[in-house]
Amino acid sequence: MAGNSRRRGATRKTAKGNPSAGSGGRVRRGLEGRGPTPKAQDRENHVAHQRRQKAGAASPRRPQRRSTGGESEWVAGRNSVVEALRARLPVSVVYVAEGAERDGRLREVFRVAADRGISLLEVGRPELDRLTDGAVHQGLAARVPAYEYAHPDDLLARAAEAGEPPLIVALDSVTDPRNLGAVVRSAAGFGAHGVLVPERRSAGMTAAAWKTSAGAAARVPVAQATNLTRQLKAYQDAGCMVVGLASDGDVSLPDLDLADGPLVVVVGSEGGGLSRLVAETCDQLVSIPMAAGLESLNAGVAAGITLYAVDRARRR
Repeated sequence: MAGNSRRRGATRKTAKGNPSAGSGGRVRRGLEGRGPTPKAQDRENHVAHQRRQKAGAASPRRPQRRSTGGESEWVAGRNSVVEALRARLPVSVVYVAEGAERDGRLREVFRVAADRGISLLEVGRPELDRLTDGAVHQGLAARVPAYEYAHPDDLLARAAEAGEPPLIVALDSVTDPRNLGAVVRSAAGFGAHGVLVPERRSAGMTAAAWKTSAGAAARVPVAQATNLTRQLKAYQDAGCMVVGLASDGDVSLPDLDLADGPLVVVVGSEGGGLSRLVAETCDQLVSIPMAAGLESLNAGVAAGITLYAVDRARRR
């Protein structure tokens, strides 16, 4: 009926002539977007926020593990994927191209993925080309998520939980991920509580490092330090002695008398060795006795020899 202001969508005029129904007028502001809804733990009145506040008050220990901040890494090619699975890399998804020829390597990948609960996805070959950025994938690729680094304090806490004096390996300017993987493997073999790397100008826990560690990276945490020198000083304040490996060290490794106490072993790059600030921060510089004519060892070998000597001293 005309003029019936109760009809749905009708407009009723007030004394001042302002519309009070419809999408315009005074309700337009209420229809504007307010942005994304904050997460539950970020809303003060939400139970998830209160639960997080209580948890933080109960255990103000240390920051949580943090990821590389980068994207997932890709392992492409049949042999590479098989080796990655054998090395127990934390593969999240395996991609197989449609119509890929089934051979022994592919069947092994299927079997391992089924045993470990790894997702298997079949995609078109053009899509796999795009995902792997044009790599030679042979119809098979695997995705490895970004590594989650521990906090440097976690390494001390791990030693305390085991009731042992801390033993930490720190790397200074070591840029080869295979050297990092070898150090992690030696750290696992000789009882170290973790490995510390700088956040910048240093090798990270890539797929290559994971493969070289032969699965040890799943057992030994790797921590990142924003500033290596500052973190070494923090370890000293926590009661650790810091020794650096140097060809001109004042102490020979067999004569090291700090091995049975809280210890941080710093390993430099093969070419440049320890940086000046790191060398000055160390409590002692230690040399590894070698035959005449050999100037240096790579970081992985040097760390392995030193950790073996420290482990023997601790066992005695």
